[in-house]
Amino acid sequence: MEEITTVGIDLAKSIFHVHAVDKAGAVVLQKAFKRRRLIAFFQKLPPCLIGLEACGSAHHWGRTLQQFGHDVRLIPPTYVKPYVRRQKNDAADAAAICEAVTRPTMRFVPIKIEEQQSALMLHRARSLLLSQRTALICAIRGHMAELGLIAPRAVRNMKPLLDVLADGDDESLPPLARDALAPLVAQLAHIDIQIARLDRELLKWHRDNPVSQRLASIPGVRPVTAALAASVTDPSMFASAREFSAFLGLTPRQNSTGGRTKLGRISKMGDRYLRTLLVSGAVSLLSPKRKHTCALDAWARNLIEKDKPIKLVAIALANKMARIAWAIMARGEIFRHPAPAV
Repeated sequence: MEEITTVGIDLAKSIFHVHAVDKAGAVVLQKAFKRRRLIAFFQKLPPCLIGLEACGSAHHWGRTLQQFGHDVRLIPPTYVKPYVRRQKNDAADAAAICEAVTRPTMRFVPIKIEEQQSALMLHRARSLLLSQRTALICAIRGHMAELGLIAPRAVRNMKPLLDVLADGDDESLPPLARDALAPLVAQLAHIDIQIARLDRELLKWHRDNPVSQRLASIPGVRPVTAALAASVTDPSMFASAREFSAFLGLTPRQNSTGGRTKLGRISKMGDRYLRTLLVSGAVSLLSPKRKHTCALDAWARNLIEKDKPIKLVAIALANKMARIAWAIMARGEIFRHPAPAV
């Protein structure tokens, strides 16, 4: 086993495929391990370079293998795919990972600590509850609309419908329909309580995290949007602010050739959740009810005055916010409002 220098592991739930090579690149080992045997194998293996695909359990395995003295690197799955030969299977994936991890120009994903993963779980759980709440509201509104009881869109307009459901003496709703919708109303109330609890936990985490507090100084970035602090382990892995916005999928997709540059819509690559948070923050800045007090507002209003579509302006503003966020994380500063012109 002393001759193994590089290992590629195809992660799974129970069965893990390992592909190992020596210094010359010759294959030393190709084997499938069960979970408990995999840990025992790497405990005895001398320190070497290990490549993993960045997936759900990759950060856990990265931390575990680092404890044994190994150099562990996570690779985005899309960067591994070009190295897969012929048909795809677990053994071929492990071999592709083993080859990809040795490339000098390969990009890697920093391994997250448990605190960062836990903070992101708060965000994901909250996002799931929000989608479930939306589904319940749409179901209640749709069922009551069949009986002629209409309410405008938005959560705040649900109260009249819920009052009708709660009033057993209201004859506008048949008793059988009220019984049918009662479980949905109870579930909606329970989800609201859980969302409020997660919001409190997120706010507590935000107050204890200095990076998140600095990000919240950006106009349009709320404590929830500051999830960037938990997602971006090392901002120095991005060479520039534009590279960070491209990582979030907020830059135009290119289809250029022959010296001709062709730009299309945004690429939508990267983390969809983070991109959604930034776009939502940008939309809040464009609200006509908001007082425009910063340079970002003036820049966005200038685009709107040029008859640019409001959604296009929101995406452009989210792109600018992402670049500012990278600068704040990389330099350890806060957002400084420009001084008013004299």
